[in-house]
Amino acid sequence: MKFDIEIRSAAIDDAEDILKIYRYYIINTAVSFEYNVPTLEEFKNRIKKIIEKYPYYVALIDNRIIGYAYSSCFIGRDAYRFSAELSIYIDKKALENFFIIN
Repeated sequence: MKFDIEIRSAAIDDAEDILKIYRYYIINTAVSFEYNVPTLEEFKNRIKKIIEKYPYYVALIDNRIIGYAYSSCFIGRDAYRFSAELSIYIDKKALENFFIIN
């Protein structure tokens, strides 16, 4: 099975779809280190702050966001100013429907 995946820069308008993906990881896993799902407004502010300095991308199949990735400040201390961390999240439904999981 072949899928055409489009990668593009994220926009603030993508926040709701991105938050739907992230919500799963907060509620069902420990990978995000968050206990509460942020509000949509809070999440939009996070995206806005990140894209001022770092790349933020979404992956789409058939115009539906199936994942996202972004870089952000590693640690807010001057000695780490050239360091960044990378976060990648994939929609659980996309994992189940489009990819083989063993």
